[in-house]
Amino acid sequence: MNDKVVVITGASGGIGAALARQVAGQAGRVVLAARREPELRQVAAQCGPDALVVPADVTRREDLQRVLDAALGRFGHVDVWVNNAGRGISKLVSELTDEDFDEMMRVNVKSALYGMQAVLPHFQARGRGHLINVSSMLGRVPYVPFRSAYNAAKHALNALTANLRMEVRERFPHIHVSTVLPGPVATDFGVNALGGGPDSRRLPNAQTPEEVAAVIQELIARPRGDVYTRPEYHAQVLAWYDTADQGAPNKA
Repeated sequence: MNDKVVVITGASGGIGAALARQVAGQAGRVVLAARREPELRQVAAQCGPDALVVPADVTRREDLQRVLDAALGRFGHVDVWVNNAGRGISKLVSELTDEDFDEMMRVNVKSALYGMQAVLPHFQARGRGHLINVSSMLGRVPYVPFRSAYNAAKHALNALTANLRMEVRERFPHIHVSTVLPGPVATDFGVNALGGGPDSRRLPNAQTPEEVAAVIQELIARPRGDVYTRPEYHAQVLAWYDTADQGAPNKA
């Protein structure tokens, strides 16, 4: 990591915590942001004395600015910003309330937007930087109906990420904007979903947080646009969009 300063939201557990440990293990310096301060401090203790804990609610724009300010105050610059915080839902489209939908957009889209807008001026001033948004395969192929508004939020996040990449490409070729697309991951995501739901840790073929974190760490070392956390996911996306009526029942 060459002493890179990496800000990670949603760092109190799951993918964010695993990524923090891996970055710190490769001599990177981590800034850990999430609401759960005790858990953040436990992760920081595993990352060494340079780890910076910044308790923050990522759905509040001013909190994301405070995370940036704390990182700059400690380290003087930020090299990589990872918008990893997110939350699922277990409701069909027909069951969604206004608050359900708004919550999915707040946690999964607006939090990332606030992070992007907070760090972008710093990256532009330096002429370089790497912004990584952790999305989901469900943001490409919404084949789990009860994730409904979560699927919609991740589709929106993918679009914003792609548009920011286009926005900075010509004037700032050394600012990289990436999307990471995991499938099921063995974390407490499922049980923490709005409305409850199946435990992601018991899903067949779920990746470990460490596997996904390793993909993100490799992405930091070799920046590019969209990255699937398993090679076969790309083929699944192509197959989905090659179908005339996606999600229709098999009538064969």
